[in-house]
Amino acid sequence: MTDTEISPAAPAQSTAPGLRLTLTGAALGRPGAPVLHGLDLDVAAGEILTVVGPSGCGKSTLLRTLAGLLPLLDGRLSQDGEPVEGPAADRALVFQEDALLPWRTLRANVELPLAIRGVARAQRRARADDWVARVGLTEHATRLPHQVSGGQRQRAQLARALAGQPRAVLMDEPFGALDAQTRAGMQQLLVTALSGTRATVVFVTHDVDEALFLGDRVVLLGTGRVLDVPRPRVREAHAEPATAALRREVLASLDGRTEARPGVRRTA
Repeated sequence: MTDTEISPAAPAQSTAPGLRLTLTGAALGRPGAPVLHGLDLDVAAGEILTVVGPSGCGKSTLLRTLAGLLPLLDGRLSQDGEPVEGPAADRALVFQEDALLPWRTLRANVELPLAIRGVARAQRRARADDWVARVGLTEHATRLPHQVSGGQRQRAQLARALAGQPRAVLMDEPFGALDAQTRAGMQQLLVTALSGTRATVVFVTHDVDEALFLGDRVVLLGTGRVLDVPRPRVREAHAEPATAALRREVLASLDGRTEARPGVRRTA
């Protein structure tokens, strides 16, 4: 199977609800170098929230803060109303670089977070095989990362993230290095793979069309706006007047033609 022949993944089944992630009056960044101030953001449980903004506006900093890797400089971060004090298994972070361990097969990479959590060998193998199949990699399961394509490595990374049954998945331009056709396939695969998991997703991207296809809402980071995305989630929707108008608005914000306000405040 090639990158552009990504098979539909069966919907995953999970009873754990997605996390509600809330930032209140938050300052984000590193000591002495904050990049976001007065940030208010409420990510609803189970939604896909896409994040766009110009380079350097703090998109990756936002994700790392939500993951618990960067402490707040000020304000509050909570999940389901409880303070976030560091990384946790129920918040998975997915990068643009696949970050697979080069000496482990694709299946063994998918198993890794389960092994770290002490899941029994037979159980973690079965779960890994299930997710490898969901992302269409069964015939490549015993290959090492350098023996497969970039798109296949990203599919393995997605399987690894979801095999651990996280309640939130934080994605930092995971498809940015892929060609257009493979990228479109990965977008559809992500939506299908998430179906039934109930996981909350925060997805950073520079691609406006990707943001509008994937997101239930889109954050225009730095402008203070969070906008609903029209549905249904189909490729043809880009030609609909409401979606086309939203696309123009997002592009205008990236060009700096939208009035900026401190932080991000939920509008819905």
